[in-house]
Parts: sequence; structure tokens; C-alpha cells
Amino acid sequence: MNTNARGPRPPAWAAALAGVTAGAVGLGVAELVAGLTTASASPVVAVGGAMVDRTPAALKDWAIRTFGENDKTVLVAGIVVVVALIAAALGLIARWRVGYGTAGLAAFGVVGIIAAVSRPDSGPLDFLPSTVGAAAGAWTLVLLFRRAGATAPPGTEPAPGPGTEPGTAETGTGPGIGRAEPMPPAGPSVRRAGADLYAFDRRKLLTGVAVGAGVAGAGVVAGRLLAGRGDVTSARRSVARMLPRPAVAAKPLPAGADLRIRGLAPFVTPNYEFYRVDTALVVPGVDPRSWTLKIHGMVDRPVELTFADLLRRPLVEADVTLTCVSNDVGGPYVGNARWLGARLADVLREAGIRRDADMLLSVSQDGWTSGTPVDVVMDGRDALLAVAMNGEVLPAAHGFPVRQVVPGLYGYVSATKWITEIKVTRFDEDTAYWTPRGWAPRAPIKTQSRIDVPREGDSVPAGRTTVAGVAWAQHRGVDAVEVQVDGGEWRRATLAEVPGPDTWRQWSIDWDLAPGGHTIAVRATDATGYTQTAAVAPPAPDGATGYHTIRVRAG
Repeated sequence: MNTNARGPRPPAWAAALAGVTAGAVGLGVAELVAGLTTASASPVVAVGGAMVDRTPAALKDWAIRTFGENDKTVLVAGIVVVVALIAAALGLIARWRVGYGTAGLAAFGVVGIIAAVSRPDSGPLDFLPSTVGAAAGAWTLVLLFRRAGATAPPGTEPAPGPGTEPGTAETGTGPGIGRAEPMPPAGPSVRRAGADLYAFDRRKLLTGVAVGAGVAGAGVVAGRLLAGRGDVTSARRSVARMLPRPAVAAKPLPAGADLRIRGLAPFVTPNYEFYRVDTALVVPGVDPRSWTLKIHGMVDRPVELTFADLLRRPLVEADVTLTCVSNDVGGPYVGNARWLGARLADVLREAGIRRDADMLLSVSQDGWTSGTPVDVVMDGRDALLAVAMNGEVLPAAHGFPVRQVVPGLYGYVSATKWITEIKVTRFDEDTAYWTPRGWAPRAPIKTQSRIDVPREGDSVPAGRTTVAGVAWAQHRGVDAVEVQVDGGEWRRATLAEVPGPDTWRQWSIDWDLAPGGHTIAVRATDATGYTQTAAVAPPAPDGATGYHTIRVRAG
């Protein structure tokens, strides 16, 4: 096919369709290669991760509030849509010269390569998925354009001029002298393109598009299946068989810890329901056999622990509630679990932490960092290098094989998943991931409470109604919860039992509601005597404040 600037061009819709198909094949092949090498080197994942890293704090907070734990799915879907639109535009540009379109696909490949190799955990082959994918996309674009059109057969002339009978073409050697010959058989539409005849072949194009779509889909599926080889399910089963009993077991939960009210969050959050908020588009698959934890920096004796070393240490069980700083007042990003792990303070003492150190810069497998105050970890609370959650090996999405758990601090400064390194340092010398993005370097959890029953907008029977929820003030404990209806008096709720100050606490109260609409608010007081403020503040920079308030209708 003639592809110069003056050559034949397919219709705009055909060119755009060819571009989208080429982009899809490129992504599909890249996913396949990523499955064979490193799943996180997929251009979609690598570019998505780079976008997450560069997302302004306000936008990230909005995404979490709007999409919840589906924010990563929305991001990936958005990237795919943008790629499809740009690929369609490249197809249109390729109408003028196919080389322009292939150059655009090559530029896409470069973007993917840069994103993949610049990841903190990048490997030597991480350039391959984007490289091979871009080449496959460019080849597909050229092939589809060739299939879409061809130079007409030799001896065939342009469409007949005036006076020629339908179905014939006029030929001859002089004016008025000629003979009739059959036109080309019906099929592809024939167009004039300069001195050449161009036949647009819709059938060949659509056949090529169908094949391309099949290749793209097969590449994605095969890539996902191959990436699944790195799934840590079998490794978790092996760890489950070797997981030791705790040297210090947690006390049995008090009989009244769970009020068992329908709709009220259970005292222990099941692992599958525990919230997940992190920056990882692909859950890191860490092999415990090769995992190590390096502790270095401002220490007398740098330490490197293997997973087996960690399991040989005395393990401690502790009930701890975790909270995400992105949680709005009344939000879902809080959960309580029983954790099993080694005391972080003991490991730091063995390393000989220096007196002037005030921050632990912990690093995740995917390069994410968290800055934890040293004094909090060393003050006697159950700060753990956790290996189990609610009686089972850590789920992959919650940090397998090892994560950090520190009571009383929001997760972004305490709860590093897939932890591989701890640098003992100072806040005035190092910064963690979210600090330059506008979040506070130190973030103790604020006293908060939430109404679970009834829900916002519910209709309830008039008369006696149970109002219930949870309150938390980790490492201080909740001493009182009060409820208010329609701006009236505050009444004390009944509190459930708790095993210690590091967990949330259930509460309930019965209230007689008259027919009509009502506004219900709640506030908590912690063990220091502090009552949560009514002042409304957003999550940034160090946690939301205000009363959780709902509206219901009794009738």
C-alpha cells in the first residue's frame, strides 16, 4: 500500500478503528510479556503507579472518598480509556502517513519503559513489556492499513466518464473512438487517489480487527494467568504449617465485647472485610523464603532478619484497631483485628538505636515509605512486625509475609505492608511518601465515633429505636459515648467491654423517636478526658474531625 503523504487513505472511522486495535494488541502483548517477567512492569500498572505517586493529596483523598477501595480499578479503567482515545487519534494521523502513527505508538512504549524502570523495585527486564508491546502495536497498525486498502488491479481505470454505459469503461485511442469493457467485479469500493486507484476493503479490515481483538484478549488473559504463578497462596499455606504459637497470648475477648446488634460492625473485623488503602496497583507477591528485613541507619549494630529468624523470636498477640487518615467522619476505613508478631521495640534495642534518632523510615516491597515516631514505638505499646491476622497467616493484600502494626497512629505513619527495610533516622533529615504531598509527618489517631445503626436516610418505626455504633481512641481508650437527637440534650450510651485501650469500642442506646424526621449525632470522650470536637475538618493533613450525624425518618 502506498503510505506517503499523498497516497490513498481509508475512511476516518476505519483509521480510528485500526488505531484502537493496534493499541489493544500492544497492551495485550505487553501484559503477556509482563506475565513472563514482572507483573508490575506492565505498562498499565507502571504508568498507573507513576500517576498514583504524582497525584496531589487532595485528588487522592477525593478518589478514596468517591470510589472507596475501587479507586485503583477506576484508575486502571481510566488509563485504558485514555489509551484507546489516543490510539484512535494515532490511527487518524496514520491516514496521512502510517509512519506517524507507528512513531506515536513507539512514544507510548517509551513512556511505559520510563515508568517501569523508574519504579523503586524495578528489575533488569522491566523494559521488555513496553518495548515488545509497542513493537506489536506498530506492526499491527501497518498490517491493518495494508489490509484496509490496495492498489487496483493493473489495467483498471478510474470510474467511467460521462456517456459511458453503466457497467462499462471507455477506452480508445482518440475522441469518440472506443470500445466497452467490463468494470471490475463488485466488492471493495474503488476510489481515485492521484494517479493510483485505491480499493478500500472493509471485509479485510474488519477481519483483521477481529483477529487483533482476539490477540489482545488472549494476551491479557495469558498474562494474568502467568502472573498468577507468583501468587503467594502456596507460600501462605506453607507458612501456616510452620506458624508458632504466641509466646505471649492475648487475653480472651471479654464476654460483652460484641453487642451483636444487627447492622453494627462486629468487634473483630473479618480479614476479607478489613479495609485496604494503599498505593499498590498490583499486590506484591513476596516469597517468605527470600524475604529479609534490614534495619540500619542510626544504630550501633545493623540487623538483617530472615523470615525464619522472625518466627524464631517470641511472638506476641495483640488486639489493635487500625484507621486510615483518609477516613471521613463516619467513614468505613477503620477495622479491628488480633495480630501476631514480634515486638518491634525489642528488635530496635538489639540493633542499638541511637539516642538522637526520632523516626523510623520503613520501606515497602514496592518502594512506599512511612515515617513512624521512635518514641511511640518504644513506649511499651504493642508495636509489632506482624505475621498473622485473626488467627491466620497475613493475607497478601494486607502485607504478607510481614507488615508493621503500631497502635495509636494513622496507617500512613505506622502500618507499612510488605515491609523490607527500616532506616532509623530523624524527621529533619528524611521524609516519608505522603509528607511532601501535604500530610502531617506525625499523625496520632483522633478520638472519633460512628453511628452504624440506623443508617443515613433509613426509615424506622416510631417509638423505641436502638442507636448503636463504634468509637475509637487508640492507645488512650474510650471512656464515654454520648448521643444527641435533634440538637437536644446529650445522653450517655451503654459501652461494650474491651480487652484494652488499643481497640475500638461498641456502644448503644435506646431512644424514643416521635413520628417524623430526626437528626442523630454522636460524640466520644477518651480516657484522657478529651471529648471529640464538633469542628468539621477534612482528612488532610492529619485526620478528619466533627460529629458523625445522620438523618432518619420515624413512622
